[in-house]
Amino acid sequence: MRAVSLWAHIVPGLALMTAMVMACAGKWVSKESYEERREQMIREQILSRGIKDQRVLNAIRQTPRHLFVSPELAEMAYEDRPLPIGHGQTISQPYIVALMTDLARLGALDRVLEIGTGSGYQAAILSRLAAQVYTIEYIEALGLEAKKRLKDLHYENVEVRIGDGYRGWPEHQPFDAILVTAAIDRVPQPLLDQLKPSARMIIPLGTETESQNLVVIEKDGHGGIRRSEIIPVRFVPFLGSKGKYSQ
Repeated sequence: MRAVSLWAHIVPGLALMTAMVMACAGKWVSKESYEERREQMIREQILSRGIKDQRVLNAIRQTPRHLFVSPELAEMAYEDRPLPIGHGQTISQPYIVALMTDLARLGALDRVLEIGTGSGYQAAILSRLAAQVYTIEYIEALGLEAKKRLKDLHYENVEVRIGDGYRGWPEHQPFDAILVTAAIDRVPQPLLDQLKPSARMIIPLGTETESQNLVVIEKDGHGGIRRSEIIPVRFVPFLGSKGKYSQ
């Protein structure tokens, strides 16, 4: 929900503000359907950058991103950028959502934990690939909005909790995959403990002032850990008891 790849993050603030004003004023009108825009997004932003898994592409294709942003920003929902969702948070650039989903390597029977629900978009995509999605949002207003949105859109296998994502959701462990959608300077031990052997955690590691990298943490069958850096990214800070970069 939170991020953009580093190279695409540098978008002039004035240009974004102007686009938002145009959208709100009703001047940005397109005859394309949302479905056509979604297909264009998949083709130009996701397939072109190497995401080929048909299950992931179909999950994105079936998820109406424009319903996970405010109505005045719906016209911009399929553009190659993050968008604000309130409370200082964003819905991530489509490619980042696709990349994190692809890296998780989900199976149809898997149980997934997401830290950082945001508007619920990432959870909605995960729900089409896994048996059950548990998602935690620290900001109560966002979490309640996402919970209602997911219920109204009939995502029946997603459970939303308001709380401290650093602690995970021990009642439902172990998880086949964990996705963290806010940056933190080290891997939370509770999340690592709740990760099933031979499973993966996708997490942005770094701070707001220093570099961040999207990292895959793999736990082998003996509890050993392997870490792989994927790409530079820029996420909002992790909130919670151990967030804000070790404060």
